[in-house]
Amino acid sequence: MNLHQLLDFAPVFDHLGQILSGFWTTVRLSAATAVFALIIGTAVAGMRVSPIPVLRAAGTLYVNIFRNTPLTLILLFCGLGLRDTLGLWTNADASLSGYWLSVLGLSVYTAAFICESLRAGINTVPLGQAEAARSIGLTFNQSLRLVVLPQAFRSVIAPLGSVLIAMIKNTSVALVAGSVEAAAVMKQMFDDVGGTIPVFLGFAIGYMILTLPTGYFFGWLAKRMAVSR
Repeated sequence: MNLHQLLDFAPVFDHLGQILSGFWTTVRLSAATAVFALIIGTAVAGMRVSPIPVLRAAGTLYVNIFRNTPLTLILLFCGLGLRDTLGLWTNADASLSGYWLSVLGLSVYTAAFICESLRAGINTVPLGQAEAARSIGLTFNQSLRLVVLPQAFRSVIAPLGSVLIAMIKNTSVALVAGSVEAAAVMKQMFDDVGGTIPVFLGFAIGYMILTLPTGYFFGWLAKRMAVSR
């Protein structure tokens, strides 16, 4: 392949619709994963600081398993284990099935990192506030939900933003669970037209368009919502 072929932008324009479709799938994966991972991560963080030893142990086990297991392995389990072997999460539309299996794998993986970020935020809340909440009759769950977590979220907005950015980039391995997102489209284009520089640059810029504004937004939000001590 000569220099002219390496710098040829024609493949990018010829496959523009396919590229945009892949990035749209990436956006959908990221949005759904962010919601489910935040819910799961918050629940596990509550377990991690619970006064009940069994819940603390279960939360610790969850974090240690999913934080130390490669994401590719988790997505392979979702695709090959849950769908192909156990027959779960099957759908007549293979792309829809792959999408939700990818959301599942990404969510349980990302939730472990959200949990640890939140737990760090919970530790920044003065102990006296939780004690005051308990002294007026609030249960542990009520004091956690009404007093501790709102402050914890405000103090870890920036770390949560970093977790979200990492999650957006992690969608690039969702192909192993059957979801055809941007990275899968790039691989297909490399197989069809070869690894041209414009193709690589186009997808790199696409991911930057998704991640850079996200980083700036969470940086601004962290300053806006900072807790005064």
